[in-house]
Order: sequence, then structure tokens, then C-alpha cells
Amino acid sequence: MYEESVRSGDPTAEQVAADLTAVVGRLLRRLRTPSPDCPLTPSQRAVLARLNSEGPSTTAALARAEYVRPQSMRLTLGALEKQGMVARTPDPDDGRQSVVSVTDAGRTTIAEARATRQDWLSQTIAGELDGAERRTLAEAAALLERLVEKGE
Repeated sequence: MYEESVRSGDPTAEQVAADLTAVVGRLLRRLRTPSPDCPLTPSQRAVLARLNSEGPSTTAALARAEYVRPQSMRLTLGALEKQGMVARTPDPDDGRQSVVSVTDAGRTTIAEARATRQDWLSQTIAGELDGAERRTLAEAAALLERLVEKGE
């Protein structure tokens, strides 16, 4: 893949984009793999993380944000509510709806899940990469951040 193109000269933007898409996709799948310690499915984790970072929301708004049907979101939220990860309160603007927010238990669970993923990645980096490779990876992360900011 990418290393072969580098040896033969500068890679094209298309080659780099294809290689990045593949490797970032694999990394994301690895980071999203449920751990035995975490009682949440990937979709539950995503919703809980969204509520934790963006604040309370309605079922409909969460469904739109996660690109799922409202019925699916209701099932996800129901499972989270049964586990004590989220709580519902009446919507002050529309009595027909409720607002869902993350509970302290939900915040703790999402923090622990993040810590587990972070630990795996940092241990893997420490075990597999030498100092020069870690510097290269840090530079690549900065470049990726710059690309992401251009797309926002």
C-alpha cells in the first residue's frame, strides 16, 4: 500500500486518501470493539457519548444525529435507561416529548470505556513503535487534525 508508493516517489493524493481511509476504518473498528468490562453496545456507547459531550436531547434529535430511525433510537435509549445510564424528563417546550440526559452512572461508564480504549492504544504504541516512529505518528496526527479542521 502506502509504503510501496513512498519508495517509488511521492504518492498521489488519491493513493494517500485510499490508504488513510482503509487504515483509519480498521483503527476505528478496533477502538469500537466492545470490551468485556463495558456493558454497552457500540450504538449505545455512541448515543451515551453524544449525550455526554453535547448535552440533553430529544429522541428525534438523537435519531437524526445518529442517522437511525426514531424507533431504533427509542430501543437504544430504553436499554440505556434500564441500565441507569440515561434519564428522561418532560420537554419544557413540548409536553409530548421528553428530554434525555446522561446520568452520573452513564458518565462514569463512558469515561471508563474511553480509558480502556486509550490504554489499549497507548500500550500498543509503546510496545510497537520506537521514539522516531512515535514522533512520526504524532506529526501525522497533527496533519490529520489540520485536514479535519478544513472539512468543518
